[in-house]
Amino acid sequence: MLDMNWIRENEELVRNTAVWKKVDFPLDDLLEWDDTRRELRRETEQQRAERNALTKEVERLLRQGDAGAGEHAKAQVREINVLLTKLEADLAEAERRWGELLLLAPNPISADTPVGADDSENVELRRTGRVPNFGFAPRDHVELGELHDIIDIPRGVKAGGPRSYVLKGAGLYLHLAVQRLALDVLAERGFTVMDVPVIVRPEALERTGFFPGGMDQTYELNGEKRWLAGTSEVSLVSLYSDEIIEADTPLRLAGMSACFRREVGSAGRDVRGLYRVHQFSKIEQVVICRNDPAESEQMLQEILANAEHILQLLELPYRVVAVCSGDMSLKTHKQYDIETWMPGRNAYGETHSASNLLDFQARRSGIRFRDENGRLQYCHTLNNTAVATPRILIPLLENHQQEDGSIYIPQALRKYMGGQEVLPAAGTTAEPPIPI
Repeated sequence: MLDMNWIRENEELVRNTAVWKKVDFPLDDLLEWDDTRRELRRETEQQRAERNALTKEVERLLRQGDAGAGEHAKAQVREINVLLTKLEADLAEAERRWGELLLLAPNPISADTPVGADDSENVELRRTGRVPNFGFAPRDHVELGELHDIIDIPRGVKAGGPRSYVLKGAGLYLHLAVQRLALDVLAERGFTVMDVPVIVRPEALERTGFFPGGMDQTYELNGEKRWLAGTSEVSLVSLYSDEIIEADTPLRLAGMSACFRREVGSAGRDVRGLYRVHQFSKIEQVVICRNDPAESEQMLQEILANAEHILQLLELPYRVVAVCSGDMSLKTHKQYDIETWMPGRNAYGETHSASNLLDFQARRSGIRFRDENGRLQYCHTLNNTAVATPRILIPLLENHQQEDGSIYIPQALRKYMGGQEVLPAAGTTAEPPIPI
């Protein structure tokens, strides 16, 4: 949510932001309802003041024994009460309409965010790691999963419907291992690791900027007035809603959770395998810090570096892109995506997103701190994926496959896989991994 006074002072920027982000934001309606509510509030306060003055006058007249004048003043009070009933109803409606529209205002983009229509206009910043040049015809992750009997998509669909899957044996252990690796990396870097709720109140989704625009992507629990979160960011930020926090040092949080997304609008896209599924697991980084643009930019670079470090430990090639305006959400001020090389797609595929939201979420959530002068200020919030699985299993299996069908296990994962160095080729025998 944006400050209304700021919106009025920056109308042209707000209009441009809506165009750049391709969002339908009725700014003129918002300004009109803001004018209406301001006028109604002014008139309501004026009438209340007049009523209060008349009430005191009635008491004075009655004490003086002037019953006639007192009754006349009482009648005036009753007339004002009738008028106030209507004014207060009109004001409540204006506040409601204004508040709904304010939630649709897009967060402005940073000066270095590229303006573009969609993800095809994201700007590559750098590449890290070597894309494998196989001397054989490589298999994709679905074929490798079937070969090793670690992924079963048909039975997953049988149980859960489209975009469902089953991870078995070493597939499950790898799924757990990448999460444990991410948690350990973040804990070493000063993050508080948490297992947080995935069933959340609707206000938690609204306060974090996922509602009202993302309701079609979110599963609702019928009759519960609660929803299944698509990221632990929702819970991590909501833990501190309506609080005044100590912000001398940034609050670094890491949430582990299952995640659920409906993937509305993705019919026919990325239908093969584990790339776009309804249920997955994620380790999410969230940072809450002072409203200092330099500090939040530093935090953005820090959480991006954390994700890159994890990919480097997984020995995977990737690239970092600056996300353009048309590929950003309503709430985002600046965003980087990390795309990891997926041989089965012969392309880089998105595996991480890092975002700086400035005070957009904190205003909605009421998260504040006291500055050096003791004044309350809204915080800045940031978030980034540390690892999301099973999607990360796609490049992990595909990039590390060997010609005989075996799969190399990166050094950093072996301690979580009972020391196992490779998933052996089909037909060979090996002890199953024992996760630590």
